[in-house]
Amino acid sequence: MMKLDQKDWKKLQIPLAILSVVIVVVVVCNVLAQQYKTEQAEASLKQQNLLNAARQRYQSSGLEKEMIVEYLPQYQALINKGFVGEERRIEWVESLREQHKNHKLFGIKYSIKQQEKYTPTFASNLGGFALNRSTMQFELDMLHEGDLLQLTESLSEANTAALILRDCEITRLNEGGALSGQLIANLHAQCELDWLTLREPAAIQAVVGP
Repeated sequence: MMKLDQKDWKKLQIPLAILSVVIVVVVVCNVLAQQYKTEQAEASLKQQNLLNAARQRYQSSGLEKEMIVEYLPQYQALINKGFVGEERRIEWVESLREQHKNHKLFGIKYSIKQQEKYTPTFASNLGGFALNRSTMQFELDMLHEGDLLQLTESLSEANTAALILRDCEITRLNEGGALSGQLIANLHAQCELDWLTLREPAAIQAVVGP
């Protein structure tokens, strides 16, 4: 076996140093290559997930538009009726006056509170729509209880929006129904009813248009 002396080791110092550097460079390049490959795979997976999400949103949007087109006549009818869109309190008041006059009822007083959001238990999922209510308070003198039912039913049938009679307190004024041949009020009602309106999501507003 050949033995290396001190002179030989001195001659090999530079080649060994170069070899060490080359080995380190190769190792570092291999590590960096593996890291780059991993990062590229993760980036590709992220892009694929984004593409899949965008495709799903596009397909979902297409289905929503198809549904809107299919049910557009019924939806437009709700808009025309006043259930969908901005509140129409002037129309509500005019309808109340008209029905009160048509049924020849005793005097009535009314006021409408500011509109507020409404989340009833019977409509927990509205699919992005916002249900609002405007509470109307009114006082009505009546000959009998049927006057109140007649008024609210006629409002519900003839009016341009949905309503819910929420609360009513009836007190008795007189025992009889006439005085000197004139009809007089026997009962007094203090009631609250909610006028309901549905606000559209922005996406549907863009499809349906004004």
